[in-house]
Amino acid sequence: MNNITRDNISEFINNEFGLAKKDCDDIVNELIEQIITGLINHKIFKIHNFGTFKIKQKKSRIGRNPKTKEEVIIQERNVITFIPSKKILLTINNKN
Repeated sequence: MNNITRDNISEFINNEFGLAKKDCDDIVNELIEQIITGLINHKIFKIHNFGTFKIKQKKSRIGRNPKTKEEVIIQERNVITFIPSKKILLTINNKN
């Protein structure tokens, strides 16, 4: 499994469009900042033909340490979910 880093995306933009490396870095960082800001302000961020990022609140619950079997309370928290668009799902399932 390969992870894609900000540098990988920036390098791709640089190779595809010939923009300066610093400009590519700025584009990638600004895109990520916009996603974070959208999630903070609206709890949802949609990218057309890609998918939707949403913040969901998980309730507190009892968890268990698998090694020691000790029970602990997992605090209430926010998590980010991603729902891919139909176009993405069709593409990854080769049903163009």
